[in-house]
Amino acid sequence: MEKIKKSHIVMVSGMLLGIAFLFYLLKLLLWRDAALILATVVAGYPIVKKAVQAVRMRAFSIELLVIIAVVGALIIGEYVESAAVTFLFLFGAYLETRTLEKTRNSLKTLMDMVPLEATVLQGGRKVILPIENIVKGDRILIQSGEKIAVDGKVVEGQGFINQATITGESVPANKKRGDTVFGGTILDNGYLEVEAEKVGDDTAFAKIIELVEEAQEAKAKTQRFLERFANVYTPGILVLSVIVFLFTQNIELTLTFLVIACPGALVISAPVSLVAGIGNGAKAGTLVKGGEVMENLAKMDVVVFDKTGTLTKGKPEVTGVKGFGMKEDQLIKLAAEVEARSEHHLGRTIVKEAKNRDMALTNQPFNFAVKKGQGITATLDKKHVVIGNRKLLENNGTRVNNDAYSFAIQEEKYGNTVIFVGVNNQLAGIISIADQIRREARETIEHLRALGIKQTIMLTGDNKHSAKKVADQLGIDRVFAEMLPEDKVAQIKQLKAEGKRVAMVGDGINDAPAIALADVGIAMGAVGTDAAMETADVVLMGDNLAKIPYTYRLAKATVRNLKQNMFFAVGTVGLLLAGVLFGKVFLASGMLIHELSVLIVILNAIRLVRFGKRNKKRIWPINGKLAKA
Repeated sequence: MEKIKKSHIVMVSGMLLGIAFLFYLLKLLLWRDAALILATVVAGYPIVKKAVQAVRMRAFSIELLVIIAVVGALIIGEYVESAAVTFLFLFGAYLETRTLEKTRNSLKTLMDMVPLEATVLQGGRKVILPIENIVKGDRILIQSGEKIAVDGKVVEGQGFINQATITGESVPANKKRGDTVFGGTILDNGYLEVEAEKVGDDTAFAKIIELVEEAQEAKAKTQRFLERFANVYTPGILVLSVIVFLFTQNIELTLTFLVIACPGALVISAPVSLVAGIGNGAKAGTLVKGGEVMENLAKMDVVVFDKTGTLTKGKPEVTGVKGFGMKEDQLIKLAAEVEARSEHHLGRTIVKEAKNRDMALTNQPFNFAVKKGQGITATLDKKHVVIGNRKLLENNGTRVNNDAYSFAIQEEKYGNTVIFVGVNNQLAGIISIADQIRREARETIEHLRALGIKQTIMLTGDNKHSAKKVADQLGIDRVFAEMLPEDKVAQIKQLKAEGKRVAMVGDGINDAPAIALADVGIAMGAVGTDAAMETADVVLMGDNLAKIPYTYRLAKATVRNLKQNMFFAVGTVGLLLAGVLFGKVFLASGMLIHELSVLIVILNAIRLVRFGKRNKKRIWPINGKLAKA
């Protein structure tokens, strides 16, 4: 409604200016002046309204400067200047509003993707329900071309889904039984039946919209500084205008000085750049939570990675089972029955292995306790079971003999994570688990180094042999293994104490404290926990590490664009004021140049909307080869 009113006022005041010019050509001076005064009133109304609101809030706004100058121009009979100034100022504000709306199109596009209803299977019948009536556990039917309304698991069918709204990737993903799908995505072709796991505001898509809204409202340090600056600048200009009048006794020059001093381009220089940059990131599948995060991201010089689920795929598999006094199948079944209550990814891997072996997990563990960074203890079928690392077993009275320890070391050197299982203070066996490194992990680290990141570090709770093997494969500078969550936090504190600007990339609950402490916390969106995503400053919705170099470049481009706008705005005001004092710039022409500077600032910021599109073919040198960014 506000946009329509403003556009109507701009149109009406422009028409009145045209009529006044026509009267001027016809030498009808009285009618010309009346039309000019009317144009001033029409265009000046929203400006007066904003100025009054600011005064009530005890703030000195730019609109106040314009109104004072316009009233002065009317008093001395400079009707052309008063009409031109109000029209140009209003027109500039209208352009600014439209441009900010354009840069927010990423959010509007997301909102348009929200499905309003879905087909649900109830009692063998197909029922179309509004999305707010869908509950967890409902079976949703999706056909080609339809939007998916929930997050869930595919239980029947197969198809290709366009997940660009979630991951930023335009290539459709092939989904089949057992795969996860996200609300807000589109089934390009095929047929799926999906069991709802997250609905309404709990879906990844709803969280994206919420995060983008919050990000576009969050202000950067530079933006907050500019707003404080405007509150000091306005009364300062009023005082300077009085001084100019006392020295020159020229009311027209004083009024011109007053209007030209309006820092319109300067005030919008930060928000228009930041909104454009955040919008670009959202379209690419990277959510940057606000302008201050964007500024901090552009300054980072150390990137710290978690290993499992971040540098690796987070889908480990059991690669070996060795029993010590217990058969392999017995060992897996016992461990899986205990781990069935665990949320840890390694525990879920053991449960998955048991199911793959068609084992029925019937026994329920009691006295279940999680030892962070070490493992779990429980009572199962009247047996005391300890599952975890060697330290946990020995702390619970289970000795690991030399043969078992040598076997574990050998497995770790092969890149496996070793899980010890103890029963009633006796070592029962060792389960070896390995995870695959993400295909894009090494490229990401090389790109970051090429972009100027000084150091890459890996922090992991895994054993030192497995950690070193992964670090060597990826070319990571430093690695710290066998770390508890508090150890990761201590390491981040140490890096910050050394003056480093630290970004922490992780995916799990164990990573959340370190993510929160880092200058910039980055979470893996699709596989990451809610705790990590809510704590993080940046969320990678597609779990694609290659988005980190892209976001780093985007942050640098956004901050650079913001600074360009600021310097240009300040320089323009300085030159115009000098022109006014030397009698080279007048009210209407100065205001025209002023509004043109606002337009240039806006157009410069819009370039960020297309950032990345023109760089798609950019290549980076990696080990003598060329790889696309």
